Amino acid sequence: MKDNAKFILAIDQSTSGTKALLVNHDGAVLARSSIEHRQYYPRPGWVEHDPLEIYDNVKKTAQAVLKQAGVEPASLAALTITNQRETALIWDRSTGQPIYNAIVWQCQRTAAVCSRLKEEGHEPMVRAKTGLMLDPYFSAAKFRWILDHAEGAADLLAEGRLLAGTMDSWLVWKLTGGKTHATDYTNASRTSLFNIHTLSWDEELARLFGVPASLLPQVKSSDDMYGYTEDTDLFKEQVLISGIIGDSQGALYGHLCFETGTAKATYGTGTSVLMNVGQQPVDGGEGLVTAIAWGAGGTVTYALEAVIRSTGDSLKWTRDNLGLFSTFEEMQQLVDATPDNEGVYLVPAFVGMGAPYWDPYARAAITGMTRGTGRGHIIRAALESIVYQVRDAVDFMQEQSGIPLRGLRTDGGASANSWLMQFQADILGAPVTRSTCAELSAMGSVYLGGLGTGFWSDLSRLASNLTMYDSYSPAMDPALRDRNYEGWQQAVRSVVQPGIQPPQFSSPLT
Repeated sequence: MKDNAKFILAIDQSTSGTKALLVNHDGAVLARSSIEHRQYYPRPGWVEHDPLEIYDNVKKTAQAVLKQAGVEPASLAALTITNQRETALIWDRSTGQPIYNAIVWQCQRTAAVCSRLKEEGHEPMVRAKTGLMLDPYFSAAKFRWILDHAEGAADLLAEGRLLAGTMDSWLVWKLTGGKTHATDYTNASRTSLFNIHTLSWDEELARLFGVPASLLPQVKSSDDMYGYTEDTDLFKEQVLISGIIGDSQGALYGHLCFETGTAKATYGTGTSVLMNVGQQPVDGGEGLVTAIAWGAGGTVTYALEAVIRSTGDSLKWTRDNLGLFSTFEEMQQLVDATPDNEGVYLVPAFVGMGAPYWDPYARAAITGMTRGTGRGHIIRAALESIVYQVRDAVDFMQEQSGIPLRGLRTDGGASANSWLMQFQADILGAPVTRSTCAELSAMGSVYLGGLGTGFWSDLSRLASNLTMYDSYSPAMDPALRDRNYEGWQQAVRSVVQPGIQPPQFSSPLT
């Protein structure tokens, strides 16, 4: 580490935008900058991002936080990255240009391909090697779609000019001027091409999806060194890149969930409920994903995950598409004035349903409306749907895995809503602790990069900064909780395909 290194610069590249944070040696965030990027919906169920716009926003936000704090790049110990995970793209290594927009994790265009592979009996093999089910959520089928549909892709592939990766590997490649094509274990484990037991790209999986392994990045530990920045439009001098981790795993690390059974829920566009299961992978049964939590200090840690497709996105939909409110302050006023949902439920299957249903063909619905239903009821239903889906996921994770959770820690944009956190505790029937840090995913990458570069020898000196939480205890009458949740399950039954039924759970989180 450089003698004058005093700060870490973190890039948080999410589904909705890009944020940069500047963190000092005490673990305090000194400056923030964020820019949203455009969402493309070329067809129903399709979602795309412009990789060049995102990279440009990375540079803008990084430069902005340094300017805010009056810090020079020479004072940076590292640049770290946390990112939306399964979003996939392919680019021309000669020109540095994507051959097609990035296909976002939410996109459903490959649902038919995944269904066909299931029907052909491939899912047990995929699941055994990757911990993932066959679903359009993951990256492999997206890579194949781009190879099949992007103009000129076949010729570029034959010439050996193509590289494929998730958003982290794209950013690392651009930042290093094309010198490093690498990803970390967490992002690799979300592609359906990476064997989580051998910790390597799997040739059988590559053949199944038709994605040449030669296109894929080198896989490294999250706390490894990924090279140096070479883009002089960003910095005039080199900055070391370290601390690469997918956003949900970054939040698990940021919550210091280092013990088996510790878990977190990150409330973003979707919500990921992730639980540390130790240094051996655990089969979570149907509906749960086995993933790599992180690779650090020469050790790989595994996790179980329940993936929920639409949570915060439901609130954006009620605001942007329905125009039911303009600001989140107005939203809260309407919710406060609506003390009961009056039987109205929103099932936010805008891009299918994730855990525990995994029905890519489900579509959203609002149920239980009457002539007296108003804006407040629909907004409240959107908020409540976040809580009910997390309850689905937490109960399913506990029952299927047999591993008791040691408590639920929360973070992400929607977790700032105290009404939501209290309702979450009420519907779970268990305490919820919310981190007072708004950027747990980014801080997870900061801690990993800081440890990897020697910026910190360990995290013990930061403990007082890293463990600040607001706590919420259940206060709802159990009979009302059960009635509310049963109404949710009935609403879900109206949108999932026949044969895919909501799980029936006997008790809340214990």
